[in-house]
Amino acid sequence: MYLAKLLEKTEYTLVRGTLDREIGSLVYDSRKVEEGSLFVCISGTKVDAHFFLADVARNGAAAVVIEKPWLELSEVIRRALVDAGVTVLQVGQARAALASLSATWFDYPMDKMTVVGVTGTKGKTTVTHMIASILEAAGKNPGIIGTNGVRINGVHYNTTLTTPESYSLQYYAAQMVNAGVDSVVMEVSSSGLKFHRVDGITFDYGVFTNLSPDHIGGLEHPDFADYRASKAMLFRRCREGILNADDENYLAMVKDATCRIITFGADPSEDYRLTEVKYEKRNDKLGCDVNVEGRNHLEFFADMPGLFNVYNAMAAAVTADRMGIPAEAIRQGLADVRVDGRMEEVYSNGDWSVIVDYAHNGLSARTLLETLRSYKPKRLVVVFGCGGNRDPHRRYEMGAAAGKYADLSIITEDNSRYEKPEEIIKDIHIGFDPTGSDYVDIPDRRKAIRYAIEHAQKGDIIAVIGKGHEDYQEIEGVRHHFSDKEEILEAVKLLYGKG
Repeated sequence: MYLAKLLEKTEYTLVRGTLDREIGSLVYDSRKVEEGSLFVCISGTKVDAHFFLADVARNGAAAVVIEKPWLELSEVIRRALVDAGVTVLQVGQARAALASLSATWFDYPMDKMTVVGVTGTKGKTTVTHMIASILEAAGKNPGIIGTNGVRINGVHYNTTLTTPESYSLQYYAAQMVNAGVDSVVMEVSSSGLKFHRVDGITFDYGVFTNLSPDHIGGLEHPDFADYRASKAMLFRRCREGILNADDENYLAMVKDATCRIITFGADPSEDYRLTEVKYEKRNDKLGCDVNVEGRNHLEFFADMPGLFNVYNAMAAAVTADRMGIPAEAIRQGLADVRVDGRMEEVYSNGDWSVIVDYAHNGLSARTLLETLRSYKPKRLVVVFGCGGNRDPHRRYEMGAAAGKYADLSIITEDNSRYEKPEEIIKDIHIGFDPTGSDYVDIPDRRKAIRYAIEHAQKGDIIAVIGKGHEDYQEIEGVRHHFSDKEEILEAVKLLYGKG
């Protein structure tokens, strides 16, 4: 593709060189530059790609996009670019430029599908899978992008970010178009919005689940206001916004919105109103029977427990209804949905059951355990730990939640990273011990899971939480294969000869 064509939707200043150049690849990792590449310099928090421009020139780049002013580059770098005849383009935001360039490079694949974006603190993964399940029930062919990775025609691809970098996002969208996918349902993280990963995408539908403090501090958001403002950006990038009006942050989310607003909630004034909900067990599955009144009457059984999953299911059902999906497909899709590592029942024998969930902070643990207790188990047993090199307050809050709601807590390791599991467990006890609840400390997570299975009693619900869909443990910077689900089933097989 010629450089002039590639730049058709990107604002830039030509610093030197010509636009009459053939571009062979678009890259933002200096190690991947080859003859004819267009290299985009990202000023990261740890590494500034501008420092590698001399290497980029020597490796054959045809053009570079810089964020820093030309004269602020060192004389050595400027001379290397000039001597190699590299075209230099100046932009205001390199990440925004990468997003527009990537969309052009892959021929605007998002424009060729119906695009649904889901944002919020909790529920993004569940809602995206619910919507995809409904679309499949209606005979559509949806793709998914999110925390659990990318799914195209049933094939799964691992990713490291909830919302991938813009180049990867457009790459996967192009693969979807080539595979005959007609709609993409994606999680839109606050970082994905703030750091321009979804720039250039017009969402047909934007969905808001809920908001609570998370991802505050470090490299993401300096405070809750920044976090909330980043989330709200979705509703300036979509045609129709579908929002949970019962969340206390609803008004802040729509304050600067430019899209049509559709609300759902319990209040009779909302566009879609929750009129009835029953928590019940069907075929040994914990779930919710829900009635919603709106443009159409929506009645369905969500095969996932708790009020928060009622709201997740409402978000999915309302979105599908706005998309023109028949009520029967909504009913079928929500009855059939399975979300990897989200309130997922891994084993049940009629006497006791084991679920896996991603709950990894105080709020999510409290919500999950409170929900499970509402189903009146004989005992609620929780297996959990906390991540290393993270805010210790999360450990206190997780400990307090487990102590308040669980009958027995088995405290163990999670992704300890560069900390010792025993030290993390000590922090958990700061929040846990004042509750006076029963516990066992078993630092080895495999042994902790086996202990829970071995000591299961009739009427128990055992919740193994914190890792959910993850299939690794990170220890001393190295990821080792580890799956809670696999360990549960292995323990059942080892102890009871089943699985």
